[in-house]
Parts: sequence; C-alpha cells; structure tokens
Amino acid sequence: MLFSSSVFLLLFLPGVLAVYYLPLRRWRSGQNAFLLFASLGFYAWGEPWFVLVMLLCIVLNYFVGLWAGRDPKGKGPLFAGIFVNLGIIFVFKYLVFTLENLNLLFGGGLRIPVINLPIGISFFTLQALSYILDVRRGRREAQKNPVNVGLYIAFFPQLIAGPIVRYETIADELTGRRENWEDFSAGVGRFIFGLGKKVLLANPLALVADEAVRQCASGTLSVSFAWVGASVYILQLYFDFSGYSDMAIGLGRMFGFHFLENFRYPYTAKTLTDFWRRWHISLGSWFQDYVYFPLGGSRVPPGRVVFNLLVTWFLTGLWHGASWTFVVWGLFNWTFLMLEKRTPAGNAVRRHPIFGNFCVVFFFVTGCVIFRAPDLPSALRFLGTMFGLGGAALTSASTIFSLRENALCLVLAVLCSTPFFPRLYDRLERRAPALGWTWALAAGCVFLVSVAYIVKGTYNPFIYFNF
Repeated sequence: MLFSSSVFLLLFLPGVLAVYYLPLRRWRSGQNAFLLFASLGFYAWGEPWFVLVMLLCIVLNYFVGLWAGRDPKGKGPLFAGIFVNLGIIFVFKYLVFTLENLNLLFGGGLRIPVINLPIGISFFTLQALSYILDVRRGRREAQKNPVNVGLYIAFFPQLIAGPIVRYETIADELTGRRENWEDFSAGVGRFIFGLGKKVLLANPLALVADEAVRQCASGTLSVSFAWVGASVYILQLYFDFSGYSDMAIGLGRMFGFHFLENFRYPYTAKTLTDFWRRWHISLGSWFQDYVYFPLGGSRVPPGRVVFNLLVTWFLTGLWHGASWTFVVWGLFNWTFLMLEKRTPAGNAVRRHPIFGNFCVVFFFVTGCVIFRAPDLPSALRFLGTMFGLGGAALTSASTIFSLRENALCLVLAVLCSTPFFPRLYDRLERRAPALGWTWALAAGCVFLVSVAYIVKGTYNPFIYFNF
C-alpha cells in the first residue's frame, strides 16, 4: 500500500487513527497490538504471502533478542542474529545474483530459481539486526513482549522504505511514549509536505528522467538532454525518497514516535563527506556504527582507514540491490571520497565552498547515472552521451520541450531542495506573528492538490520500494 494512494489517505490512515485514539486511548498494550496488526495488514496489502517472511523475522529475532539479553558477552546470540537476518536477505535478494555470477564464472550448470523480492526487505532486516546488536551491546534491554518486537520491526510508517530506525532510538517509546496535540499536528504537517514532495514534484520530474533513459536505449539521446535527464533524476530521487521519509516521520509523530531525520538538504553540501552526512542519514549512520566502527573506523593506520571505507562503501552499494551497477556505484563514491580526503585537489575544493558545491552536485549526477541504469553497458552508454562520445547530437527538441513544459516544477524543485521556504517562513513569522496561519493554509492547499492528482491516477511507486 502506498502512502500516496487514495486507499491509504482516505481509508487506512483515518481508520487506524480512529481506533488508536478512541477505544484504545488509555490501553498501551492494546494500542501496540493493534498497530502491529494494522502494520501487518498494510504489508500484506501488496505482499500477501511475504507477510509470512515478516512474521518469521519477528519470531526469530524475538528469541535471539532474549538470548542476547541473557548472555550479552557471548558470541552465540551475535552470530545467530547475523545468520538469521543476513540469511533472510541473502535468500530473497542475493541468491539469484550469486548463482548467476557463479554460472558465468564456471560455465553454467547451476539451476537458477525464480525468487520474488519482498518489498522493503533491506530496511526491515537491518532494523531487526539493529535490535539484536543494541541488546547485545547493552544499549537497551531485550523486549519480553513479542508484540513490542513485532511493532519495532514492522511498524508501517517506516516499514517499506525507511528511515531505518535504530532500536536504541525508540526502545523507550515502544511502551513509554506520550502522545500530545503538538506532536500530532506537527506530524500531520510533516506528512502533508512529504506527500506534496512525492506527488507534485517527484512524479512530474520522473517523466523527464524516464524519457531520457528511453531515448538512450533507442539511440536518439542528445548531449543536452542527457544532462537534463540526469540532473532531473537527482531531483526526482531526492523528492521521492525524502518525501517518503517526511511522511514516515510525520506518521510516527502522529502516534507518539520520534524518528531521526533522514535528509538535511544534501544538495547544499560543500564537500562529498558532508553530502553523505546529509543524504539517507539513517543508512549512513547504520553502516558507520555497525560496520565502519567495528572495523576500526579512523582510529587505525591510514591504509587501514582506506580499507575500512572500501568495505563500508562496497556493502552500501550492494545493500541497494543485487546488481553490479550498485557495486560500481558504491566504489565510485568511495573513490571520489578518497580523492577528496587525500589529494591536494580535495583540499582546494574544501577551501572554495561554491566550487565545492558544484563538484558535489556534478559527481552525484554522474554517479546517479550508474545508480539508475539497468546494467553497466547502459550506464556507460548514457555517460558517454553526456560527455559527447559516440556521435550524439549536441541538442534536441526534447531538451527545449522538457525545460519549457516543466519550468515551474523545476524552479520549485530547486528551491525546495534548499532551506529557502523554511527560512522565508521564519522571517515572516518574526516580522508578523499573525501570519503564522499561512503555514497551515499552505499545507491545506498542498494536501488538496495532491489528493486531486492521486485521484486522477497520476502517481508512480516510490523508487526505494525496489530496495
């Protein structure tokens, strides 16, 4: 079920809120059980059989968590937690990829099964592993009630596409949260503006990015439209994913949960290092705390630091999908981070913020061509066109048409990828406090227009549902 669907907006969410806050208002265990039931129903709406995988993940992690709580120093629960969660994700996401590559390496002979990918599996398995690791480290106690473990793993706001919620972040709120009107109203506003990001910005931009990919496949892509398509894609990706994160954070606050931020205006970053601290923060911090730091982090000799970052970025790329494009994308980012950190050119970039911001956006646009491509040959073909290789025309009618038809959307997208509107509102509110109601009016307009587009059927799935 999509957040940006009429079923969710007009039926599921109002119904869940009504039951949660009316008959169950003062019964915390009943609220948790109901939210777990609703979350499993939310997942089963699009994945009726894979909900069994979700239930298996919950049950296994519940018992491993109890084991880790009783034996925090033992390696048994650590290995069991890693085996359970990485085993689940390997079977469903990486087994086919592994067998295909073994066939290529050894000349065939292996039988390739057909395995469909459970939606959101990369997110909920990392959350489940976080539960085991945080309990074993003594950061939080193991949950004795399996419903609470299930709610942490399967809670519908962040179940499908994050943000990845660490167990230590919301462990206390599973039973001790305090709902209030301030949180609820802030959550509603956050959800609405996230919905607007997805429906009013990401979806129209997707048409331009998809057309560029289609023209590349047909051999009609021009140099200018290649740059337009790649640049528009990074805006689509940002508003699609940050919009989902905003909706998830907003939904969490409606129910009394406080999720950490997942994006902090990454396109305003002046260095690649700062960019990756602002982009998909929950994933970056997960790999930092559970992979990079256990390997030694930066408290080791320089050569080992390079290796630690290589492993972290290799796994980050592979996490996004069972494809060599994602592995190459991860290594691409690692390479330019190393150049930034360890070369004179990197020092020069850090000394010139405007040039640094240009470099950040340039490298991210280039890297996202690899990220978006279905395979490496397609990525090389698109990149070759961007840099004038292969005899592509310099410009085409598609460039002028797409820029003219999407001018307003592009201007709004660029402005909304910066803190422009929040800062403008803060200035207006300081100078004229009576204008505070304009934010609510803007939210109402965004919601009505978004619903109108959704009812017309002009929406597409979230990009990160694929992961």
